[in-house]
Amino acid sequence: MPGHAATAATSHRLHGSRSEILFDPVKLGSLELKNRIVMAPMTRAKSPQGVPGEDVAAYYRRRVEGGVGLIISEGTFIPHWSASHDENAPRFYGDDALAGWRRVIDAVHAAGGRMFPQLWHVGLVRKPQVEGAVGLFDEDAEAASRLGPSGIIGGGGLPLAQVRAPATEREIGEIIEAYGNAAASAKQLGFDGVEVHAAHGYLIDQFLWAETNRRSDPYGGDRTRRSRFGVEVIEEIRRRVGPEFPVTLRLSTWKNQDYAARLATTPSEWAEIVTPFVEAGVDGFHLSQRRFWEGEFGTELNLAGWTRKLTGKPTITVGSVTLNNSMAEMLQGKGSEPEDNLALVYSGLERGDFDLVAVGRALIANPDWPEKIRRRQTLRAYARGMLANLD
Repeated sequence: MPGHAATAATSHRLHGSRSEILFDPVKLGSLELKNRIVMAPMTRAKSPQGVPGEDVAAYYRRRVEGGVGLIISEGTFIPHWSASHDENAPRFYGDDALAGWRRVIDAVHAAGGRMFPQLWHVGLVRKPQVEGAVGLFDEDAEAASRLGPSGIIGGGGLPLAQVRAPATEREIGEIIEAYGNAAASAKQLGFDGVEVHAAHGYLIDQFLWAETNRRSDPYGGDRTRRSRFGVEVIEEIRRRVGPEFPVTLRLSTWKNQDYAARLATTPSEWAEIVTPFVEAGVDGFHLSQRRFWEGEFGTELNLAGWTRKLTGKPTITVGSVTLNNSMAEMLQGKGSEPEDNLALVYSGLERGDFDLVAVGRALIANPDWPEKIRRRQTLRAYARGMLANLD
């Protein structure tokens, strides 16, 4: 990643430990965070009937006690009939589920942490029926319970297929309202902000991607027009929560359905996508890459770096931090061993490429990951079997 002007964070090198830059306080919108370390959202599907229990609250609290500055929850389904694909993943509506989330945020706050729920609609993607598979498209029997911009799903090794009619403008309006309702609930419960999931081939990303958005109305066309649905989601959230409540947006170029997919091939094309979200009121971006150190657009600067450069907004980088492989490679049966790639994290922070660093699987294996990094302790390897429990 090419150098930007050095920031005051480079002074940490005078103190003998580059890792201290991770523990600098940082601001995200109106929110002051104690450090730059974020727990990445990871679907655990441990909330029976969509209700997070005491075990979910304890799971998140342990990461705060281990030193995480900001937790972004696993994806939580917004209040719309078409949003969900897993009855054991949490929802963000209904008195029972919201009471569960109140327990979660109370536990996080009691430990001194900060937390955003990640608001989620899966679009036409359904839960894989084969262990380790990703991105299978709907069977005809399920199509009636799904919505997408053009009714098209697929990609990668799967053919693009039309599995239902395109979402109507009335349905689009209902979903936008549902995002606003979920965000308003988050504020009422005492969460510190919200994140909107617009990555990985789910609903908002299906609108952004030309392969799955063939609409000819105002929600389809060029990149800026394909951003309109997501932009209206952010505008509705901002209307419901006010100007000071932090809102972040998670974006990626790859999809669960197609790892090689790209929404843009140049920085100017990427600007056409992200700039409207800034104008709509996003406070920061969470840029998901399979490997955070890989450059975009033929450069050494990663996606978080380009997004920060183009928008001026704080960015979170994520993707295989302190691991030797990506989630996809792990799902293919490859081991996930600790990898010391933190020098690349420190360099990116020192240059100002990005502002925060999200850690995923390594935080499942090491709830005290921040303290282990601070103390230079050995990290525990991640294994797929760890997903069986909320440790």
